[in-house]
Amino acid sequence: MITCHVRYVLDPNLLAEFEAYAKMWIPLVQKFGGQHHGYFLRSEGANNIALALFSFPSLAAYEKYRADSQSDPQCQAAFAFAATSKCILSYERSFFRPVLHES
Repeated sequence: MITCHVRYVLDPNLLAEFEAYAKMWIPLVQKFGGQHHGYFLRSEGANNIALALFSFPSLAAYEKYRADSQSDPQCQAAFAFAATSKCILSYERSFFRPVLHES
């Protein structure tokens, strides 16, 4: 399993737009075989940072999702919404693997 962590820098005046964008992606990740763990907005501190976490069975499955999302109409609509609304100023992705307790 691979978990993608995305850190967003947002326009703090467009948080409602970002929430709308986030709600578009949760079912789309699931549509392509991933498990979305949610988007997280700050409740204290900086109001221009958000996080997202979602997992795929493997890096290859994630890469397939990325490739397939480029031709999916719903994904394209979400990309266009973010570009038009300008709610996301920048973002960075990191990938993590779990360390689990073995019984």
